[in-house]
Amino acid sequence: MNLRYLFLLAGFVFTFPVFGQLERKLASEKQDVDLIFHAPRHINLLTVEPLDKKALHFAIMHTFGTLDGGIQELWGLDNGANIQFSFEYALSDKFSLGAARQGLDKVYNIYGRYHLLKQTQDNQMPFSLSLMGGAAVNTSNYEFLQNDAPDFIERTSYAFQVMAARKFNEKLSVQISPMLAYFVDPNPIFFIEGDQNLYLALGFSGKYKVTGKSSLTLQWIPNLNNDLRNNVGFGIDLEAGGHVFQMYFVTSQFLNEQYLLAGGNGTLGDEFRIGFNVNRIFATGRKKRMQ
Repeated sequence: MNLRYLFLLAGFVFTFPVFGQLERKLASEKQDVDLIFHAPRHINLLTVEPLDKKALHFAIMHTFGTLDGGIQELWGLDNGANIQFSFEYALSDKFSLGAARQGLDKVYNIYGRYHLLKQTQDNQMPFSLSLMGGAAVNTSNYEFLQNDAPDFIERTSYAFQVMAARKFNEKLSVQISPMLAYFVDPNPIFFIEGDQNLYLALGFSGKYKVTGKSSLTLQWIPNLNNDLRNNVGFGIDLEAGGHVFQMYFVTSQFLNEQYLLAGGNGTLGDEFRIGFNVNRIFATGRKKRMQ
């Protein structure tokens, strides 16, 4: 047999398996449902939206005063903001670590997210499932209390959240988030309304896409083991220039997960607060998810 035909035959033999593996890989990648939410955060709550390996998510979150001040206080904007900065870095496609600081009580928080399940397009896996665990410390100055100032351990708190979400179609996504927060010492000098150690809640997050780059959003966090008022929020997400801007009205001034459950909420209407988040993902050589 001519050597030229031998080379051609060998090329076909080795090329077909490569193309077959590539096609199977692409088919597998297409099975995952992507962009269930616009960003890893949705109003106040973390979501099932993962980060690609080595990607960094940076978020600036703000809430202002209540609306009942009217135009005299520019509907709460004159009353100062509670601000939280957060960074989250993906060590793999499934696991990421984050750090955040909330202005009220000067709370530093570290947390991790692990993505157990991913919704698939063929509905063999009908939802995505992620876990979050975090620990925080209140670093406010309580020297004016002299001997009664809380020590380091008494300033700590912990949070755990399960996130189960489904993208029903190109417009509607819903997430259910059983949550708990634990304060070692729910000291009344902290900016919280609750006086118990353990707080249980069930968070609901919803997104309804109205255009290719914008969605209406909803958040509801009913308490399960206390009489504190429930958290309610609604707003809009906008994608622009690689950022996701989230503008909303919410009943809580808090941004840290533990304080979100223990901090109390205003009533609907005049005690809503204006809030907004700025989200940005910095990717290293991989496709950004917020596009």
